[in-house]
Amino acid sequence: MSGGPVQIEAHESLRDPTLILAYAGWNDGGEAATYALRQLLDAVPAEKLATLETEEFLDFTVVRPHVRVDAGGVRGLKWPDHEFFSVRAPGQPCDLAIGLGVEPHLRWRAYVRAMLELVQGIGCERVVILGAYLDEVIYSQPVAVIGSATDPELQISLHDETPQYEGPTGMVGVLGHELEAAGIGVVSLWAALPHYVQRTPNPRAALALLQRFSELSGYRLDLSELSGEAAEFDQEVSEMIAADPQLAAYVRELKKRAFSS
Repeated sequence: MSGGPVQIEAHESLRDPTLILAYAGWNDGGEAATYALRQLLDAVPAEKLATLETEEFLDFTVVRPHVRVDAGGVRGLKWPDHEFFSVRAPGQPCDLAIGLGVEPHLRWRAYVRAMLELVQGIGCERVVILGAYLDEVIYSQPVAVIGSATDPELQISLHDETPQYEGPTGMVGVLGHELEAAGIGVVSLWAALPHYVQRTPNPRAALALLQRFSELSGYRLDLSELSGEAAEFDQEVSEMIAADPQLAAYVRELKKRAFSS
């Protein structure tokens, strides 16, 4: 199937598919959301499902195409298009479609229309959008994942975590709003990361996002490898903070404020 920038591969129908998305850029603190989906793609048998060509939507002087040389020595170009993969999962609650890309720079309304065409083209009635943001949180505490859902039952489970943010938004917020208006079920999940931890990607937050997705969807995931990465990351961050007296003092102040409130 082809229409405008959306190219959907010929494929067998997916079983009650859920589309899970992440965008690199403003919505992706610590690269946690995109890393979560890259890890997920590495862990499941995925097939190419669709491409959304980004000629209209990305500034290629900011996100450049890459030159690649294949095993035969032939040079080619890899454009930063948005790619989507299908995961057929007998025994799981649903099949998955997984989408990754860079947050568009241009023509957001047109991009949302293209995404709606893609979502409807693959027969998807639910979309989960992952994001991450930087905040004054304590690195050693469990990663907080806040969220919202259009499904009333899911919203009940997220009730105490529903974000109250007002202000500028990214593609995650815009796309979620427009998909909901079109009658597509939407879940948004956001991980809160410590702003003073600069190392990326953040596997600890990626793990928290996938765990929350698994809890809400009932989709079972083997996260043992990512859990190991998260434990190593924790150790490295602890050592980094312990070696920096000024940063250690700042974290102590954060803890004092958190536990005295």
